[in-house]
This record gives sequence, C-alpha cells and structure tokens, in this order.
Amino acid sequence: MAIHGLIFDKDGTLFDFQQSWGAWFARLLDRLSGGDTARRDALAARMEFDLASSRFYPGSIFIAGTSDDMVAHIADLMPHETPQSMLAHIAAMKAEPAQVPALPLAPFLSGLRASGLVLAVATNDAEAPAHAQLKTAGIHDQFAYIAGYDSGFGAKPAPGMLLGVAQKMGIAPHHLAMVGDSTHDMAAGRAAGMHCIAVLTGPATRADLVTHADIVLGNIGEIPEYLSKTT
Repeated sequence: MAIHGLIFDKDGTLFDFQQSWGAWFARLLDRLSGGDTARRDALAARMEFDLASSRFYPGSIFIAGTSDDMVAHIADLMPHETPQSMLAHIAAMKAEPAQVPALPLAPFLSGLRASGLVLAVATNDAEAPAHAQLKTAGIHDQFAYIAGYDSGFGAKPAPGMLLGVAQKMGIAPHHLAMVGDSTHDMAAGRAAGMHCIAVLTGPATRADLVTHADIVLGNIGEIPEYLSKTT
C-alpha cells in the first residue's frame, strides 16, 4: 500500500463531534422551535438527539447528512417554515460553534505534510462554513483542496466527492486514504477505490465501523504509526 495523500472528513474526524456540535444543536432546536417545547422535543426525537445530555445518537441524520437532508427530514414538523428559511437559520448559526479539535491540529497536519503527504477535506457540510471553520482553527492552508456537499461533486456516501477531490489533488484514488468517523465516509472511500481509515472521535462505535474500514483508530493522531507499519 503506497499512500500519497489523505482526505479528511471534518466533523467527528478533525474535530470531536459531540463536543463541537452538541450544545450548538440544542441552541438550533430552540431557535427552530420558537420556544414551543413540544415542537423542540419532537424535533430532537426526529433528529435522534438527546436534549438532556446534548449528545447525538449514532443514527442521527445530522452526523453524516447534509443540511438539505436534515431540512427534508424535519419538514413535516415545521409547517410554519420553508426549506429556505430553515437553511437560513442553520447557515446563520454555523458561524457560532466552537470547534473542538480532536488533537492539536496545526502541528499534526504540518507533520503529515512534512512526511510528503498531500492533504484535503471532503465534508457533507457546505463548502463556505467548512472554509470558515478551518480558517478559524488556523489550519486552512494545510489542505490542497476543501470540498463540501455543494461543491459540485455530490455528497457522501456516493463516491463523486472523493473522486473529484482526488482529481484536484492530482493523485490516483488507490494512492489515497479516506479518513472519517462514519459509515458514510467509509462507504464513499470504498466506492472510490481508496484505503479507508475510521476514527472514534464521532458518534459511531468501533462495532459500527469495523466491517466498513480497513482500520479503526482512536483518533487521527494514530495515523502516522499506522501508515509506518503498512507502507
């Protein structure tokens, strides 16, 4: 196996998912429900989100889906809102979350690049907030390319996003590894012909991921040692 580049998912991979998005999502539900407690509870149940702990259940569509997916999933509970108005609420609030890195990212990513690896991001988030969040984290310039679900390649678990990013990186898919925290990430990587590295910094468990990935690691910090043993 000769890995020349890594394509990272963003939320749950570069950033710890529950710590980054749990409290933010509770605030989003408050905003969408407009103070209606029954509606807020119904939205939380539909989105598989535990309001008491501000944590997502592993099956939540928010974990691997797009904003469009989420809006379609709750549309019948929000007759007073249009899809466009709900997307506007989500977009406005995405400037708020304090992303919690899975580890100190700047030195880690710099080390990967120093070893000769090319890095990119492929997220089911929209492209604009992805760029903004990576800039806020001080790591935007570590990536050769950053793609969101609206970048023109489609969304995961279809392979189009990863194949499009591979082309932008100038690296054949079989020389790339997809690094992610969800089965969507692994399915996309497998369909694109890439090596699949799963991490446990998202809601999915080892049992959820092990049959879909080539390896399941605790977090991205374990990647260099893994690659040193497999290349």
